[in-house]
Amino acid sequence: MRAALDKQKFGPWALVTGASSGIGKECARQIAASGINIVLVARRENLLKEAGVEFSKRYGVEHRVVVLDLSREDFIEQLASATNDLDIGLVVSNAGTGNPGEFLKHDQQLLRETVRLGAMAHLDIAHHFGARLTKRRRGGIMLAGAMGAEGGVPLMANDGAAKAYVHSLGEALHFEFKPLGVCVTVLAAGFTETAVIGKFGLDPKMMPMKPMSVEQCVSEALDGLSKNRSRVVPGRMNRILNTLVPASLARKMEADLLGKGLASKSAPANARAEA
Repeated sequence: MRAALDKQKFGPWALVTGASSGIGKECARQIAASGINIVLVARRENLLKEAGVEFSKRYGVEHRVVVLDLSREDFIEQLASATNDLDIGLVVSNAGTGNPGEFLKHDQQLLRETVRLGAMAHLDIAHHFGARLTKRRRGGIMLAGAMGAEGGVPLMANDGAAKAYVHSLGEALHFEFKPLGVCVTVLAAGFTETAVIGKFGLDPKMMPMKPMSVEQCVSEALDGLSKNRSRVVPGRMNRILNTLVPASLARKMEADLLGKGLASKSAPANARAEA
């Protein structure tokens, strides 16, 4: 399963952040399968190198690895320096992580780092590469958000707020960049089969809805980008829920699900402490 991308419009190079695992890695794979060279950006060098070698061998594309922490305030200068020599036609700004838990129990430094990674990094990437893409008058940008972020996500309050910023930014840039020949799409994914599910303490087998595969999530996202849709919510049932469920009810459902997951995750630690 993969989306076919136009090499003339979105090539010859694409850049993907958060490319060492999950949605980012699958984006890189499907882009490479379209014959587009890939720049893989993340912190974990070994995983990036393994993915780059695998995709080059399988799809016959070139790759470049850029080891970078996008929560650093000065990351964009380093990323620009590492890619200025490449004709980049597609940027997938996907790097991020989830920090579930009660807002007041999180360290303020962690909250600030989350906002830098979950919002400010997308801003810097969209501004730098948006200028490059609009100058060439073709290409695309995909920004990773999260389904339901605008309504507020209990036990993910800061993360959800950062994603809500990304949604607003992306949809506005979709309008601004369209007459300049550049597609901008926000990926508003629901629960997807990635390592983050375990971080939430959730068991996919016990969830009300089975998490979506990364292959389907990315395929629908890239297809939406190629059609220049402002936002993509992968999965028919996710789209129905996103449209029909009131925000107040969605918040309660999310709070119940994440609350149970976090409780089950902490239970073994509590049991060991009592023992």
